Amino acid sequence: MKIGIIGAGNIGGNLTRRFTAVGHDVSVANSRGPQTLTALAEETGATPVRVEEAARGAEVVVVTVPLKAVPGLPSGLFDGAAEGVVVIDTGNYYPQQRDGRIAGIEDEGLTESRWTERQIGHPVVKAFNGTYAQDLLERPRPAGDPERMALPVAGDDEAAKAKVRALIDEIGFDTVDAGGIDDSWRQQPGTPVYGLQAGVDAVTKALAEASAERPADFRG
Repeated sequence: MKIGIIGAGNIGGNLTRRFTAVGHDVSVANSRGPQTLTALAEETGATPVRVEEAARGAEVVVVTVPLKAVPGLPSGLFDGAAEGVVVIDTGNYYPQQRDGRIAGIEDEGLTESRWTERQIGHPVVKAFNGTYAQDLLERPRPAGDPERMALPVAGDDEAAKAKVRALIDEIGFDTVDAGGIDDSWRQQPGTPVYGLQAGVDAVTKALAEASAERPADFRG
């Protein structure tokens, strides 16, 4: 499968490593340009590209940039993607630590991923946002392993969500359906599932126990 990754930080870099390790054709981009991705490309076999080219021909595109950078992504970003491209959003809102106050989230009550959809003009599936980057490399397990971690996945399009869940299974993790994008607050920062290193039952329980009240640390 051809996968584009926009953002080569901790999550983007390690997803590049995991997706190439299981045989996918990965293009990776960052804000500083492909010349800064030479080492990652040599390590993984991924193709470094400009952000404008990251989605070209891709069946799946991962957007893994700070929320404050999302409005600055190029317009028409997905125009050259494969038909039915699935977009994965790994983003989190950190108003005090990084992003500043975002009115759509604070005043309109949008979930982080619903706000992101509006900025990029494409539906998203929310995944990997509460996963420690190092876990992507250190904690993959085969299906059925009692130590296998589960990751929550939210999205409105059931087919797109199924594709993402299959991809996550392929790189060594179980998944739990976390509902639609308007339900994705259940996996935002400050919720019980955020950063949880546990299996399906514990992740399911944590999602159910989430409060819709955003903790003070994660409000602008």
